[in-house]
Amino acid sequence: MKALVITRFGGPEVLEIQQVSEAHPAPEQVLVEVEAGGLNFADLMTTHGGYAGTPKPPLTAGREFAGREVAGNATGRRVMGYTQWAAFAEKTVAKRDLVWPVPENWTAEQGAAFPVNFFTAYLAYWKAGLLGPIKETRNKDGARVLIHAVAGGVGTAAVQIGKILGIETYGTSSSDEKLAKVRELGSQHGINYKQRDYAEAIKELTNSEGVDAVFEMLGGEHVAKSVKCVGEFGRVIVYGAATGETPTLDTRVLYAKGASVHGLWLSYLSANRPLMEAAWKQLSEWLAAGLLHPVIGKVFPLEHARDAYTLLQEGKNYGKIVLKIR
Repeated sequence: MKALVITRFGGPEVLEIQQVSEAHPAPEQVLVEVEAGGLNFADLMTTHGGYAGTPKPPLTAGREFAGREVAGNATGRRVMGYTQWAAFAEKTVAKRDLVWPVPENWTAEQGAAFPVNFFTAYLAYWKAGLLGPIKETRNKDGARVLIHAVAGGVGTAAVQIGKILGIETYGTSSSDEKLAKVRELGSQHGINYKQRDYAEAIKELTNSEGVDAVFEMLGGEHVAKSVKCVGEFGRVIVYGAATGETPTLDTRVLYAKGASVHGLWLSYLSANRPLMEAAWKQLSEWLAAGLLHPVIGKVFPLEHARDAYTLLQEGKNYGKIVLKIR
């Protein structure tokens, strides 16, 4: 079958479309005929060999997909799912509990753009203590969250969930055009970090009270800088290091505010079945109510996968980048 293969570690140039062996499901897995795949920053890190647990190449790329479940010689229900590797192929396998029905009237591209972004965003709010009617906030005017890379896949998902939860959201991005689009999704405050220091902006916008949580995926200096943005008992939820720089943090900066830093890794949390089932129960209710919509910036045919990876690497995308497999 046709697949996108990481032939060696490196940049987008290492990606090649090749013929690989057919996928065969284990008893606890399902086989899916893939129609579209969602591209994530983790996929870019995987090509460089910088993603934890990455097997030695050659290996088939991709961890998020949508298509039709295969049962025997027939194709069945439309599904979207999450796996660790090998999603960008004509067929893939995934654990049964990490495959979910695609909402009616959605395209395969929309389905492929959902799992990683929306589960990550939902679990970030969970880690921040901001789910449910009682939110862990010290701000009298309600909960506040700063979302880095707010115009990306996870960022646009977090804005939508924040709107449902009644949370005031602040977002950083590199362009006013992207921030304008995110405002239409429901984000109240946009910060162009190329024009303004975001820590200073948060201090001004919140009257020095700070936010309750920061969703942080930049790494390097930004973990410590994000701590400066939180108020009393604030939490920084770290789920990536897009700059490629090792996060730096002197834990003494946490003392005065009683602040904390939490890690979030979907690869690990996806193995926690009760947690994922609880997340899906809420997400599926919001989906049924028409409250969640993946934001797709661009769709590339599989043959142009290198271009898709390059766009993500350059940070020029808005929303999700999707690969059309068939």
